[in-house]
Amino acid sequence: MLRRMSRETALPSAPTQRVPDTLHVHYQDDTLLVVEKPAGLLAVPGRGAAGIDNLAARLQARYADALIVHRLDMATSGLMVFARGAEAQRRLSMAFAERRVVKTYVASVQGEITGEQGEIDAPLAADWPQRPRQRVDLAKGKTALTRWRVLARLAGSTRLRLEPVTGRSHQLRVHLLSIGHPIRGDALYAPSHASSPVDADRLMLHATVLEFAHPLSGSALHFTSEAEF
Repeated sequence: MLRRMSRETALPSAPTQRVPDTLHVHYQDDTLLVVEKPAGLLAVPGRGAAGIDNLAARLQARYADALIVHRLDMATSGLMVFARGAEAQRRLSMAFAERRVVKTYVASVQGEITGEQGEIDAPLAADWPQRPRQRVDLAKGKTALTRWRVLARLAGSTRLRLEPVTGRSHQLRVHLLSIGHPIRGDALYAPSHASSPVDADRLMLHATVLEFAHPLSGSALHFTSEAEF
């Protein structure tokens, strides 16, 4: 499902320090760009002066025809694809809407999760009194499905591979919280405490894989990015 992406709000879980003015471009051609978004940088323009610096603006300073297709939360790092021109944007947006784009994330969550893999099927809705938070809402929420698999177990935490089948706002963060294993470093949903052995100075969530068909040639594209945590 497509989401409105014209403005983005800086979330409490984002670092306050300025993110260096660097661009890591994984791939480019006349149709699209695949780039790395660092943690702490808005993906798209936000409100006020703090929202002027964002990945889309930095990219457009170098590639004037770069257009937004999807987004990552400010606190999340990893791979994003941008279209070059309106037709490429339309085709890529449709691919996301029709779930023809495979997105895989790596996360470090609090606690040692039971089992090796599974699914979290829990509808999500806006938590209006606590915007921009989302919440599980069995009565009025929109369908949301996340698949997970254990990558490693550490003392007090678990490293997971996550595949969001749907693309709801904050889906991975709320789904993991709902099963008692919030993502480490998530100041919005799971505030850290100095005494906790699983504290982190950033949201431990990274978009590590993007797979989709090239919007013009139809050729299969596969991109990977290793998490720094």
